[in-house]
Amino acid sequence: MGLSLPRKFYIRKTLTVAKELLGKYLVRKIDNHKLIGKIVETEAYIGPQDRASHAYRGRITERCKTEYLIGGHIYIYLCYGMYWQLNITTEKEGKPECVLIRALQPVQGTFKSNIGEKYKGEKIFHQLKNIANGPGKLTRWLKLDKSFNGEDITKSKRIWIEDRGEKVSEKQIVAAKRIGIDYAGKWKNKLWRFYIKDNEFISKK
Repeated sequence: MGLSLPRKFYIRKTLTVAKELLGKYLVRKIDNHKLIGKIVETEAYIGPQDRASHAYRGRITERCKTEYLIGGHIYIYLCYGMYWQLNITTEKEGKPECVLIRALQPVQGTFKSNIGEKYKGEKIFHQLKNIANGPGKLTRWLKLDKSFNGEDITKSKRIWIEDRGEKVSEKQIVAAKRIGIDYAGKWKNKLWRFYIKDNEFISKK
């Protein structure tokens, strides 16, 4: 069992948090069992200057007000009316910044085995790769919805992030453009999407 990440982890610079979340384990407890996935891809949003952020120009709406909470809270919203997007707030209270969790590598809770070990057959491996290799897919796998909005992930008993001592070095981290924000002008070119190099569970290279 690893250690749940404390508040001090999340109240740092957003880009630092986005990179250091790689290799950490997201744990979702449902009744008496757990779904666990290693975080392999993240994306940073730094409002209010970031045109891709919901809090651009200091905007505060019923949807994005959660983004203003102190680091370590869940900001979850519906995209295209279909897909929940899991974000974790960063920085101090009143500073609307967050990290989108873009992809997980399933480790426990699927196929009734510890799938972090050897994969049996190419077909199963293909299925595993497609369970949580995108922000909408991973929230569906973890059974997340609007009820998680505003949840303190440092204290929650149903979802948290653990540090299991797995270190991802700077050399292993790829920085790329964010996805699906063509409307954001020059901000779409920011290399604020991070993923583990050569990992087969990311959403897109």
